[in-house]
Amino acid sequence: MTEPDALTRAAVRRAFGRYETALVDNDIPVLDELFWDDARTIRFGATEELFGYDQIRAFRAARPSAGLDRSLDRVDITPLGPDHAVANATFRREGVAAVGRQSQVWVRFAGEWQVVSAHVSSRPI
Repeated sequence: MTEPDALTRAAVRRAFGRYETALVDNDIPVLDELFWDDARTIRFGATEELFGYDQIRAFRAARPSAGLDRSLDRVDITPLGPDHAVANATFRREGVAAVGRQSQVWVRFAGEWQVVSAHVSSRPI
């Protein structure tokens, strides 16, 4: 691994950790901050297809805040250059017989890492 890759991986891991904390705490302002404010941003969830920052923001604001706790099984960060990376994670929720899967494309804009595309799904275990 090259030094730039290591720096990108560490920076995206920090951003991913901040996202994870905001997700389980339902910290909507931080979640909004971590998604790129653009009509091209996409988030596919377990039951929704959200196109554009405005739809993602509206979904977060309307989503129930209960039952968001989860435990991460694995997180892999793949740098694609100094300003781009992909994060993939698997997770579990207590009492749910499924493995959750999450993929995110992160891009650094003006020094800040933001998600431009995300996909969340699960599979039964």
